[in-house]
Amino acid sequence: MNKTLVVILGPTAVGKSDISIQVARHFNIPIINADSRQIFSEIPIGTAAPTPEQQKIVKHYFVGNHSITDYYSASMFENDVLQLLPILFETSNIALLSGGSMMYIDAVCNGIDDIPTVDDETRRLLKHKYDEQGLYPLLKELEKVDPDYYRIVDKKNTRRIIHALEIYYVSGKPYTSFRTNCIHKRPFNILKIGIDRPREELYDRINSRVETMVKSGLVDEARQLLPYRELNSLNTVGYKELFDYFDGKIPLEEAVRRIQSNTRRYMRKQLTWFKKDASIHWFGPDNIKEIINIIATYR
Repeated sequence: MNKTLVVILGPTAVGKSDISIQVARHFNIPIINADSRQIFSEIPIGTAAPTPEQQKIVKHYFVGNHSITDYYSASMFENDVLQLLPILFETSNIALLSGGSMMYIDAVCNGIDDIPTVDDETRRLLKHKYDEQGLYPLLKELEKVDPDYYRIVDKKNTRRIIHALEIYYVSGKPYTSFRTNCIHKRPFNILKIGIDRPREELYDRINSRVETMVKSGLVDEARQLLPYRELNSLNTVGYKELFDYFDGKIPLEEAVRRIQSNTRRYMRKQLTWFKKDASIHWFGPDNIKEIINIIATYR
């Protein structure tokens, strides 16, 4: 009998968690969580991680299983999930992966290039260079050490430019030498189910969710993390804005507004990425019966 990995994906705040729980309960299977920030135990509020109540209803893997001080990557997630799947397939012909982190999902479905791990010291060194010199000198350095990547990289994307230099610093090789973009064949079927809503509805849900996070203690959660603010795990929407508030740069109301705005921007980025994948079957959040029916055909 063929094994199938069902992937429920979509933009932030679309309602993936509720749908995934319904699907998991129907087929009596656990959920493999594919969110690159929900793995960190210290930030459940700001990442909208599955609640303890939801985790009692359905077992979730990769929720709060790492500390923000741990290094974790899409390639490590790929390896961990590929080790877990054979165990899950022993009791069911289908397994369920759910989330919105594009690189994590892509790593499991297609594989990811074996890019070297960047140590914290190298991260700090490049961040210090950027803080002291700005982006232009880093761009010129990238042009010298990796001209191929320099030609194609978005010259305004600070994170990608710095990351390419980090890889060069730790390996002595250009970033492009590790980017083979080779799709890895998996020993199981993959069924991708996308969840979407009208854009204005998504905007409203995002705005409301951020307000709920604040009421649930997001500010206190972020304040406790101030000593760790330089960690890459906290370089994410919800915390960067509040760190600016703690620094006195902006009032709390502006920090909340920016969290909402930046989350909406991330949502659009997710949709742009997912919409390029023609293999995704798209559904509205109320089409749970249709979703269960299409999954059942793969059992």
